[in-house]
Amino acid sequence: MATGEVLGALGMTEPGAGSDLRAVSTTAKKVDGGYLVNGAKTFISSGRTADMVVTFVKTGEGNRPDAFSLIIVEDGMAGFDHSRTLHKMGFQGHDTAELSFSDVFVPDENLIGGVEGRGFVQLMENLPLERLSIGAVAAAVGQAALEWTLEYTANREAFGQPIADFQNTRFRLAEMATAVDAMWAFVDRAMRLYERGGLTADEAAKIKFWCTEREWEILDQGVQLHGGYGYITEFPIARAFLDARVHRIYGGTNEVMREIVARAVTGRK
Repeated sequence: MATGEVLGALGMTEPGAGSDLRAVSTTAKKVDGGYLVNGAKTFISSGRTADMVVTFVKTGEGNRPDAFSLIIVEDGMAGFDHSRTLHKMGFQGHDTAELSFSDVFVPDENLIGGVEGRGFVQLMENLPLERLSIGAVAAAVGQAALEWTLEYTANREAFGQPIADFQNTRFRLAEMATAVDAMWAFVDRAMRLYERGGLTADEAAKIKFWCTEREWEILDQGVQLHGGYGYITEFPIARAFLDARVHRIYGGTNEVMREIVARAVTGRK
């Protein structure tokens, strides 16, 4: 993976389990020399083209954290099927697929960490970084949307003057610029926390939901200020608008992110 020779994917989401990871039903049953994996995953980024999938599976009973493990399922293993490519509204250049596992034999050495029951903790240790990265992407997209809109409104004329000369346009641009600055400040703060080992689950959840909400507002304003051209996918603002919609869904829905923050600030479950 480090050299680019192998493409990886992460198999967490299932048809009946999304943000609630403990609801997954894909199992890895211990057999001589390895495991038999059975189940299905969906909405898997790079799922169609991946050479290996780090798969979140149940290796124990119930839904306790120690009932789950991460196991690597490799392309070509008997019973492993990259079922079908899903057609999305955005990210057209990136495949998203359904995966199915039918008695897929996976050798013992493919169990990440070498010990069963660590999968949930392994994910929880890394999900804050994923959510921080989504927040950083949201800030970058917001900045790009602002720059595209500034250029467009400066050159597009209506009623004999550039759109940027209308007070309404200037006020919307001012709001967009302020939101972008606030997002970068928030992301920078979280990055410093991460570098010190202090980026908690609730701090990462704040970044993820707040920045992606601001990103969406900025893009929506940008599309509006582009007028009809903002609805045409030849323009980057339209493609970014479609691509960004998933940012409030993947990595944990923003509703779940709010719940994580609420539990942290109130001390109530």
